[in-house]
Amino acid sequence: MDYATLLQLLDSTLRLGTPLIFACIAGLYSERSGIFDIGLEGKMLVAAMCSGTFAFYSGSAWIGLMAGIAGSLVFALIHGVTSITFRGNQLISGVALNFVASGITVLTAQSLFGQGGRTPPLTGAARFNEITLPFVEALRPVPVIGPLYAEVISGHSILVYAAFAVVALTWWVLFRTRYGLRLRAVGENPAAVDTAGVSVKGLRFSAVLITGVLCGFAGAYMATALQAGFGKEMTAGRGYIALAALIFAKWRPWPALWACLLFGFFQALALRPDIVEAVVRVKVPVPALDALPYILTVLVLAGFVGKAIPPRAGGEPYVKER
Repeated sequence: MDYATLLQLLDSTLRLGTPLIFACIAGLYSERSGIFDIGLEGKMLVAAMCSGTFAFYSGSAWIGLMAGIAGSLVFALIHGVTSITFRGNQLISGVALNFVASGITVLTAQSLFGQGGRTPPLTGAARFNEITLPFVEALRPVPVIGPLYAEVISGHSILVYAAFAVVALTWWVLFRTRYGLRLRAVGENPAAVDTAGVSVKGLRFSAVLITGVLCGFAGAYMATALQAGFGKEMTAGRGYIALAALIFAKWRPWPALWACLLFGFFQALALRPDIVEAVVRVKVPVPALDALPYILTVLVLAGFVGKAIPPRAGGEPYVKER
């Protein structure tokens, strides 16, 4: 595999890893607060449908992004009310929202456009277009670094760069602010947080809503940047892969970034069977390559990457003692 091919593979890794990064960090906020959210997939799917629809009608990717966030927030709020206010089973709530999203997105898109549950293709300003960073042409002749900067680092939509900024911001919020300290504490010992006079419900609702916003970014990216519109079941299990990456990273922001890029790398490999065959010198069936990210997900969830201990209060509704 030559250097140019490697750069193409890394470029695809960043593009395919971006929705996983958004979704994984979204799950990080929710689960750090003690609310398990298996409904990341559903929120991403709703966000993608809302984003693709509003971007098509308005001709603006930014309006599509706002619509995607709004759609995801509705589902996040439903999950929050079910899990926090009514103390329902968090896993069942998440699974139910995934099923609802799977059906309602196709039904809505079919009703609006009549194209088999898809939106019409997005063009022009209705998509987030690639951004060329400064000094690309000046650095391109520089060996190794130049092509890396021009082909991998530059040339992505603004949401790709936003995903990396979200990881850095999340690390700072969780480990350098009072809010982050309280959020981590409420996921470990909500009674102690309550005793200190801090609202457990308030903290958990804030985390669930942040989860909704970030899932909105993930879905909007898929519909308005990675692809040109919404398509039936276009998330293709990425919400579950993001959860696996979160477990793999043991609920920490920077390891979560690398875990998502690893999953994105396997997805990129599935799109380039010629590279795999050149390395292993054996013809590999395309379906086997497509299954690689999901096989890795199963291995992570089965515990082959070491013991991952979730927040101690995760999944347990908090009942205030009188």
